[in-house]
Amino acid sequence: MEKSQPNNPLHGVKLAEILEFLVERYGWEEMGKRINIKCFTQDPSIKSSLKFLRKTPWARTKVENLYLESL
Repeated sequence: MEKSQPNNPLHGVKLAEILEFLVERYGWEEMGKRINIKCFTQDPSIKSSLKFLRKTPWARTKVENLYLESL
């Protein structure tokens, strides 16, 4: 049974949707300045970023926080 998370703004938002939003808003270069990780600064793509972020909790948290600040 899925628990409702009314106070969690990330509830139901996929990581891919977050990345697409941020890329559209800031572009890869600005994202790389804000969060200095190779998947944003060297040959960036949604696919490579998703792969990295799914394995790297600290980086995912930074991306989620940037997303929340941008809303």
